[in-house]
Amino acid sequence: MTQVRTLILRGPGTNCDAETAFAFEQAGAAVATVHVNQLIRHEARLGDHQIMVIPGGFTYGDDIGAGKVLANELSVKLKEDISRFIESGGLILGICNGFQVLVKAGILPEPGNGFQSRVTLTTNDSGRFECRWIHLAANNDSPCVFTRGIERMYLPVAHGEGKLATSAGTAAGLNVVLRYADEQGDVGAGYPHNPNGSVDNIAGICDSTGRIFALMPHPERHIRGTQHPQWTRLGVKERGDGFQIFLNAVQWARGL
Repeated sequence: MTQVRTLILRGPGTNCDAETAFAFEQAGAAVATVHVNQLIRHEARLGDHQIMVIPGGFTYGDDIGAGKVLANELSVKLKEDISRFIESGGLILGICNGFQVLVKAGILPEPGNGFQSRVTLTTNDSGRFECRWIHLAANNDSPCVFTRGIERMYLPVAHGEGKLATSAGTAAGLNVVLRYADEQGDVGAGYPHNPNGSVDNIAGICDSTGRIFALMPHPERHIRGTQHPQWTRLGVKERGDGFQIFLNAVQWARGL
């Protein structure tokens, strides 16, 4: 069977591309790390891959808002390529800065609206950079391909602009995949369990097909059991909680 091909998209300021590539390699994919300018100049083709990932970091320094410059490049210079990729059944994953990029490019919550932005990710309610481990509860009714079989996760966050904000009407129509929770799984626990004040404690969303997914926490930072901050006390598992996201993506893409 042909190996699943994953494209890790990077730009100036991306800093989680290596970890994300490693996670997909561990899940069985062939990975290419590609600079956005290579796609714009057609030196690399998005259509040669089944999965596209926008990893974490601070693209273009987040100088005019987190992820905004890269979002503009996608929506202005690569809109047709991305539209064809989505229509062909490809998967898209955005992590942290990648989440910010996807919503500001209008690819989430639905790409079918002409890449018009309907939600945003803005400054944390705490007014500071939040960097710690948090609990997540998955929505079992979500169509998301990436989170099949997942109920709970424990992952790190590291962001200053992670608060999902939108109108009440738009929020009610979102395909919510993950919510911040406390140790017991209560998704209404609030800060500090919700690190940013995101509406409805939302930590991740997908489109209606379940093939475009983004989340603020970092699953690539917990793919091995020894990455858990208390693994020596609680006992080590072979795989970390985030690994299933990558494995699900690769297994699904094998059918394309």
